[in-house]
Amino acid sequence: MTENLSLKPGDIVPEFEMEAYDPVKDDYTKVSLAANKSQAKWTVLFFYPADFTFVCSTEFAALADQQEEFKKQGAELITVSCDTKHVHNAWRKSEGELQNVKYLMASDTTGKVAKMFGVYDAGSGLALRGTFIIDPKGKLTGSEVNFYNLGRNIDELMRKLQANIYLSQHGDEVCPAKWKHAGDKTLKPSAKIVGKIHEALKG
Repeated sequence: MTENLSLKPGDIVPEFEMEAYDPVKDDYTKVSLAANKSQAKWTVLFFYPADFTFVCSTEFAALADQQEEFKKQGAELITVSCDTKHVHNAWRKSEGELQNVKYLMASDTTGKVAKMFGVYDAGSGLALRGTFIIDPKGKLTGSEVNFYNLGRNIDELMRKLQANIYLSQHGDEVCPAKWKHAGDKTLKPSAKIVGKIHEALKG
């Protein structure tokens, strides 16, 4: 069974800090929401069940393919599981799917942060596949939770990140379902387009 979700989009995320493995420096470090906020960075938390597992390896490879784009968007990508930083270190060095990984791998050994976001599975002691987008002021702007057996689409995660960044700068607009990146059609809610969304999208 999982803990009840205590945070929802729009909430301010409480401060947290975790130990982490840094593949670039091949050393240990710490990650914190406060540090990202102080640098006006977006934070993308990517919870996963465990190191040395199957779907997780494929997700890590897909994240690595776009890790530079996360940086360009001003976001700090942090993967999180309940494994220790030492296990992260060993997995990164032994699994070929992780050979290009440069992002920080955080260790939530007590499950405290996973519980905060409602993705801690008390029955297994693992975290569900939860993805959370936090803006530079600490507000949760997006969330997604999958079960253990379903990998996430990183293209969709990038779309959500870019959409949230765009909307933070254009508060009077909304991004429709097929919005992909800045320059695509958006909508400005008003009485005039109620029942006329088709026409507004074509206009």
